[in-house]
Amino acid sequence: MKRDSLPAGATPAAPLHRPLRRLVLPTWKQVWFQLHWFIGITAGTVLVVIGLSGALLVFKEEMLDLANPGVRHVPVQNAPVLAPQQVAQAVRAAHPERRVTSVIVYSAPGAAARAGLAALPGQPRGESVYVHPYAGTIQPELVGEAAFEWIEFLHRWLLLERETGKPVTGTLALCLLGLALSGLYLRWPRNAGNWRTWLTVDTRLRGRSFLWALHAVAGTWALLAYMVFTLTGAYWAFDAVRDTVDGWAGVKRPPREAPAKPAARTPGQKRDRPAPVDLAPAWNTFTANAPGWQMAFLRFTDKPNAPVQVAWLAADAPHPRARSAMTIAPDGTLAKNEPYAAKSAGARALTTIYPLHIGTYFGLPGQVAMMLASLALPGFAVTGWMLYLKRRRQARAARAERARLQAIDGAAHPPAASALEPVLVAYASQTGQAERLALRTAAALRASGTPADVRAVATLTPADLAGYRDALFVASSYGEGEPPDGARRFARQLAGRDVRLPALQYAVLALGDSAYPQFCGFGRALDGRLAELGGTRLFAPVEVDNGDEAAVARWSSALACLGAAPLAAAPANAGEPWQAWTLAQRTLLNPGSLGAPLYEVRLAAHGQAPAPAWLPGALVEIQVRHADAVVQAWLAQAGLDGRAVVGRDTLAALLAASELPDAGHRFASAGACAAVLKPLAPRRYSVASLPSDGAVELLVRQVRHEQGLGLASGWLTAHAAPGTALRARLLENPGFAPVDADVPCIFIGNGSGLAGLRGHLRARVAAGRQRNWLLFGERQRAFDGICAAELGGWAAGGFLPELDLVYSRDGEGYVQDRLRARAAVLRAWIADGAAVYVCGSLQGMAGGVDAALADLLGHDTVELLAAEGRIRRDVY
Repeated sequence: MKRDSLPAGATPAAPLHRPLRRLVLPTWKQVWFQLHWFIGITAGTVLVVIGLSGALLVFKEEMLDLANPGVRHVPVQNAPVLAPQQVAQAVRAAHPERRVTSVIVYSAPGAAARAGLAALPGQPRGESVYVHPYAGTIQPELVGEAAFEWIEFLHRWLLLERETGKPVTGTLALCLLGLALSGLYLRWPRNAGNWRTWLTVDTRLRGRSFLWALHAVAGTWALLAYMVFTLTGAYWAFDAVRDTVDGWAGVKRPPREAPAKPAARTPGQKRDRPAPVDLAPAWNTFTANAPGWQMAFLRFTDKPNAPVQVAWLAADAPHPRARSAMTIAPDGTLAKNEPYAAKSAGARALTTIYPLHIGTYFGLPGQVAMMLASLALPGFAVTGWMLYLKRRRQARAARAERARLQAIDGAAHPPAASALEPVLVAYASQTGQAERLALRTAAALRASGTPADVRAVATLTPADLAGYRDALFVASSYGEGEPPDGARRFARQLAGRDVRLPALQYAVLALGDSAYPQFCGFGRALDGRLAELGGTRLFAPVEVDNGDEAAVARWSSALACLGAAPLAAAPANAGEPWQAWTLAQRTLLNPGSLGAPLYEVRLAAHGQAPAPAWLPGALVEIQVRHADAVVQAWLAQAGLDGRAVVGRDTLAALLAASELPDAGHRFASAGACAAVLKPLAPRRYSVASLPSDGAVELLVRQVRHEQGLGLASGWLTAHAAPGTALRARLLENPGFAPVDADVPCIFIGNGSGLAGLRGHLRARVAAGRQRNWLLFGERQRAFDGICAAELGGWAAGGFLPELDLVYSRDGEGYVQDRLRARAAVLRAWIADGAAVYVCGSLQGMAGGVDAALADLLGHDTVELLAAEGRIRRDVY
């Protein structure tokens, strides 16, 4: 029997004639294993406390803001913000008995200022108060701040005295490092070159094998985070470590000053308080020497001639602790200027320690990663204890029943079952429908015991397909039969690479809209290309027209060839249900324009029903109707009475909401006519407003055909009177949703495409995000200045530092021409992480912008940006 085949914790039977004095030396792996579990069951419990408290502290600021709306961030006002001197005066007026020692101000509109007060006798430190940046009033105290101070005390010093708790938490940090590195050594696989072995858990495993795999794989994912936690924590915990690292970095910290003793004074003598320092000269000097600042922290005393110390953060700082410093005399003389960029490399490296520890160095993704790693510590403790206890039970069983060793071994390590190969379920989605259908498909497979890997096409390469025997594709088409933005790179690679897939069995569920000439174009192209590469169809492609559930049911039946269970019923619509709305108002935006009239249409929630919430970029789907005159003309030609009641409605009302049959056909009765009516397909529009605006606002351009006004645009802009009731619902638009991070955003559109962009811009202005660039095209500046006042206000307020309005009939070219003219700015914004939003007409503008982006950035870059979600389109 091989040593590896023993149950965990068991030892091999000793030979009958072993020398009495022979020693059995443990292997290095056994030593490391014993150390790993010993540290885990001793220090692990306390590490759980540190991990949970650390996870809460990662998003401390965000949670405090959530619990205290309107305290640290107030609505932006069209008024000047208070300077530090005014902030200090406001606090002194509210607390005349206290001394103000610091003021923090921010450049972001609506950010409250913060003032620090000197500590009272017997207190280790003073408290902070927040000041309204416009009114100068003292803001309410932060709810929950004391709780977070307790959590931080627990996390850093385990509620012990600071000098006692520091080495304890530092030792625990080293224990975490030992657990991480010893765990890495213990799980080192034989096929170390296979990344799947390192980073994926085989969900087919059961019992102890599954626990071990989960424990090991999760530990590998969190390894880097734990090394960062440990090394940064040790830096703060041990003075020797800190002094050594500071020495390497060439930074010498000043020794701590002992608290000053109060000056002796005779009984009854009143202590004279020096006049408060005037911060205005120092502030003027600072603003003149710190362009682009976003935070300034002024520290000062009331001693005569004592300088003002300013630590400040630039708007383009690489992380939140990349602070510059100034020393300014009370009269405004700049005594010392230490910009962050001029610091030594070692000094700059030291400033990254705290941002690395909590993840802010990498922005929101880093914070989330550090929070998840902290939250994983209880999971490691639980799975570790379960593995340890199970190991102990197995060891006792082995000692008691040597004769049944083989059976126990078999129970502990069952032979690998003939597991089914997973089925790839890949989706290419623009609005989210394909993704939802892919998830339903995977659920049906797993319900029957067949494993399934669900992946976005954007994450695949053609070579990945060779790793699967069976693959199912759920593919949407976008625009004129094109692949969705995230699938463009995969489609190009599949078309250009000479990859053979003779072993692949596949099927395609193609989604589209038969109103477009290239119905299911991408799905059909994908099916054909996979066949050309040698793949074998499991069954004929299934095409879904506009979400037709009957076609989805055919797909469900066809999946029986893979043993899949029937697809579950479709979940509720991703948007809101149909609701009653009122056409509250419409306004002509371009009187006198050479183009068709463009209206702003406002829809208000009907009656007392509250308006549902939606995200910028959302769509609204409206059940439109024929104009009364059109219905009456049809009735007159067909010879029917529109007042005839069929069911609950009159025939005229039914016709208004339906596709009109051939008027030349003679119906025997109103009921016979109603029986063949097909409801009008709803029309979708981009929402140009936010929930806080109190209404759904649309930008609708009238469309005119030979027969007259277009059905939907005519009804919304001409035929339906204000006050008309209608039915509509809001829909998510994942492919045009806001980005999660505060990154620069480039908005490109024309005509009514401003609607989809305006919601995004309003949301970013409300959030104080200023790095916005709008490129917008129309015909004539004199008549087509759509939303000019709103755009001008944003530009004046610093929220549109780049604004390009292009008017083609004035000889200024088109949006794509302006984009080419500003190529250097475009590349700089993209390099800075910008996301690009394109909204407007597919023919002309969107195609021209696509071509310009490809020429200026390169096809590969554009496809990569689309796959990463940094190019988002809502074109029609």
